[in-house]
Amino acid sequence: MSDELDDYDRKIIQQLQQNGRLTNQELAELIGLSASQCSRRRATLEQKKIITGYYAQIALKADPSPITGMIEVSIRNHYDDGFEKFLEFILDEPRIRDAYKLTGTSDFLLKVAVKNLDEMSQLISKISSHQFQINDITTSIVLEKLKENSIVLSNPATNTEAL
Repeated sequence: MSDELDDYDRKIIQQLQQNGRLTNQELAELIGLSASQCSRRRATLEQKKIITGYYAQIALKADPSPITGMIEVSIRNHYDDGFEKFLEFILDEPRIRDAYKLTGTSDFLLKVAVKNLDEMSQLISKISSHQFQINDITTSIVLEKLKENSIVLSNPATNTEAL
């Protein structure tokens, strides 16, 4: 699909990844096209599902689920209904913000967000459930978000927040 993107499409995508609130006029000024050309290109990128949505990035202090964790999961058997149940669970569980199927020692990496450590423990117990045929789970709690979605959130070198 990237073959059908030209340099202007890539510039539009890059600018919108940094600031999804850009107007077509602002976008046009940044990449060197007219506002109407940017509008048409943006609409086409959305129709082709290359741009799949826009969202607000929330400051940690305002997030109702401020504890972020990374959970690596290894499945015992990929060919039974436990695997399918686990996939359904991943897609349906609202505390799982992002899920990645991996190569290597783990099968999945789950980015989760919870209100407190008790809720994290409950989620881990649910993931560990025997119905999913889990082989191994490794959990890490995020201490500080430095960069997310290509946006620098804080710079530890200067100890200042970017947002």
